[in-house]
Amino acid sequence: MDFGQYRALLSVPAIRRLLIVAMLARVPHAAAGMVLTLHVVNTLGLGYVAAGGVTAAVTIGIAFGGPWRGRLLDKNGLRRTLVASIIAEVVVWSIAPFLPYWLLIVAAMIGGALTVPIFTLVRQAMGVMVSAQQRRTGYALDSIGTELTFMVGPAAGVALATVNTYAALIAIGIAGSLAGLFLFWFNPPTRSGQPGAYLDAAEYAAETTESFEELAPAEAAAGVPLPDSGRFRRMADRMLDSLSWMNIAILSVLAAAVGTGITLSGTDVGIVGVLREHGQQNQIGIVFLVWAGASLVGGLVYGSLHRKVNPLWLLAAMAVLTVPMGFASETWAVALLSIPPGLLTAPTLSSTSEWIADLVPEQRRGEAMGWFGSSITLGNAMGAPLAGAAIDMVGPWAGFGTVGVISAVLAVSGLIARGVRLRSAGAAAERAD
Repeated sequence: MDFGQYRALLSVPAIRRLLIVAMLARVPHAAAGMVLTLHVVNTLGLGYVAAGGVTAAVTIGIAFGGPWRGRLLDKNGLRRTLVASIIAEVVVWSIAPFLPYWLLIVAAMIGGALTVPIFTLVRQAMGVMVSAQQRRTGYALDSIGTELTFMVGPAAGVALATVNTYAALIAIGIAGSLAGLFLFWFNPPTRSGQPGAYLDAAEYAAETTESFEELAPAEAAAGVPLPDSGRFRRMADRMLDSLSWMNIAILSVLAAAVGTGITLSGTDVGIVGVLREHGQQNQIGIVFLVWAGASLVGGLVYGSLHRKVNPLWLLAAMAVLTVPMGFASETWAVALLSIPPGLLTAPTLSSTSEWIADLVPEQRRGEAMGWFGSSITLGNAMGAPLAGAAIDMVGPWAGFGTVGVISAVLAVSGLIARGVRLRSAGAAAERAD
């Protein structure tokens, strides 16, 4: 371990600025879910199911918008990609609080799709602002910043919404737009060769980085037109070309991202369920503080390591260690049992980002990071209802057990698929020799 790597990165003004902007830009997004929930329940007078419909609409918008915005980032660059978000953030969230429920769902979906793609932008920029060896530390720092943001954001959202939900939603839109404007002004590099990037264009062209598996064969054939057999064939060819960077290795990492989202959102619900079962729901904050603190420590340790760790192994361990939390019967027992999986939370998020960056060509990395963000969002959307259904049907312990088992199965399936792919590649290489 070498904690001096943090000092080396944080001594670079542009990286410090990127991390600070990322933290501030995520606060309104972290607060938005809580503000929308309180607006629907308290201001519109509807129930929590209706509130869940609005937050689900935001999630769907983000999930669909992530890959699309990432592709625009690869094609058009940061500033042109941000223009729509800067306008949409302030317009959508200034109108949304005055809409009836069904139109609010539409606005929430549009707002989610056009939100400032902070996750994709920051991970893409960090990937080119540091060396390949420093990405682990850079992504760990960003994961730690994300943890701090989600400690502050929901609480800030509750404080704003308690005063006035109309003003709170408008404030979130203005804050999101200001974050986009600041990124537009800062304009961090998203490609090697741009000002502020670690490598210039010539160095990037000459550099070869290690990965655990070769690129998909389609990557080599990208741009080679197939025989024309009509409009639908051309559409299919374009679609295949746009995903030519995708292979089993990358799909397994995206599965790890889905599993991470399932585990985290399911654990959120599970903690609430267990403490409510034992009449200690007023102490929920203690558990979340310990859990998030463990993640911060784990992220710091992981970022200081000299070798990368397969995110599928990290996910499998985190999923298995989550299950025992369901058998605790009082606050401090839940908090202590949250430490082992918490220690693996930030490392799992950092590791998945690092492996995506290593596996995907830089020209497609924005889109890949968009898919990565959408995978986590999909997992978050799945984990809470899965845990909630298990709690309602069986009991509080089943929430942790359900998400833990599902995520562990995803991790093991990814490891098996990767092993089969590597063995097939090895056998093909032997036959070629």
